[in-house]
Amino acid sequence: MFFKQNERKGLNFRETAHQILSATRCCFLGFFRNPRTIILFLFGVVLCFLLSSRVTEVAEYYGTTMQAAEPFIWTFGDSTAILLISLLLTFLFSDLPKLTPFTPFHLMRTTKSRWLISQLLYIMLCTALYILFILIVTVVLCMKYSYTGDLWSETAAILGYSTLGDQLNVPSTVKVMESITPISCMLQVALLMFAYSLTLGFLILPGNLLFGKKAGMFFALLYSLYGFLLDPDVLGKILGFETWELYRVRSIVGWISPLNNAVYGMHDFGYDNLPSIAQSLLIFGGILAVGIIISWRAVKKYNFTFLGT
Repeated sequence: MFFKQNERKGLNFRETAHQILSATRCCFLGFFRNPRTIILFLFGVVLCFLLSSRVTEVAEYYGTTMQAAEPFIWTFGDSTAILLISLLLTFLFSDLPKLTPFTPFHLMRTTKSRWLISQLLYIMLCTALYILFILIVTVVLCMKYSYTGDLWSETAAILGYSTLGDQLNVPSTVKVMESITPISCMLQVALLMFAYSLTLGFLILPGNLLFGKKAGMFFALLYSLYGFLLDPDVLGKILGFETWELYRVRSIVGWISPLNNAVYGMHDFGYDNLPSIAQSLLIFGGILAVGIIISWRAVKKYNFTFLGT
C-alpha cells in the first residue's frame, strides 16, 4: 500500500510537471518572431551601447584596459540605468497573461493553478534570458579594452580613486573594489537586476488579471516612478535637502525603495546603515510572493476570452 501511494504521487508529480512545462513551452511559440521581442532586444543593444560608452571613453582616453565584467558592473551600477533597462522589459510583458491557440486545450486538461505556474515560469525565463543578453552585449561592446583575469583594472582605479567617476556619473567606488572580485560582483549585480525586473513582471500579471490588459502596465509604471522618486539625489532636490543631509535620506530609501535595493552600491559594505544583498533579495522575494498570491486569487475569477477558430 505504501509503495503504491508513493508511486501514485510520483506519477501525479510527473504529470503536473509535464502539464506546466507544456503550457510554458506554448507561451514561447513564435517568441523570437514576435515584434515585441525583436524591438526589446534591439533597444536593449542601443541602450547598452549608450550607457557603456561612458566607461569605454575613459579606457580609450587613458590607454588602459578593463576586466571583462567591469563594463556591466559600472554601466548598471546606478538606479537610472537599471530603471531604463527594466522598463524595456515591461513592453514584452504588456500582453500578459500569455494566451495561445493551445490555452483552451491546457485549461481543459489541467487546472488554472498549473496554468498560472506556467505563466510565472514564462516570466522568469524571459527575464533571465533578457538579463543574460544584456550582460553578453555589454561585455562584447567593450571587449576591445577588456581582459579576463579576475582582478580590478587600472580603469576602475582611475574612476574610483578620483573625481572622474562622479563627473561621468559612473558608480565606481573604492568600497566595492575592496570587498569583492569583479566576476563575483558582476554575478550579484545581475542577480539584483533579475530580481527587480522580475517584480515588474509579477506586478503586470495580477494587474492584467484583475483589471484588464492596460492595468498591469499602469502598476508597473507606478512602481518604477515610486523607485525613481525615492532616488536619494532626486528626493533631496525635491525636498530641498543640503548635501550633508543626504546621508540620512540614503539610509532610509536604501530600505524602502525596491529600485535602490537593485543597485549594488546601495548596500552595506560595513560603512552605511543599508541592507545587505541577502536582505534585498528577501525584500524582492516578499514582493514576488504578494504578486503570486494576488495572481492566484485573481485567476480563479478570470474570464478567459478566445476569438477566432
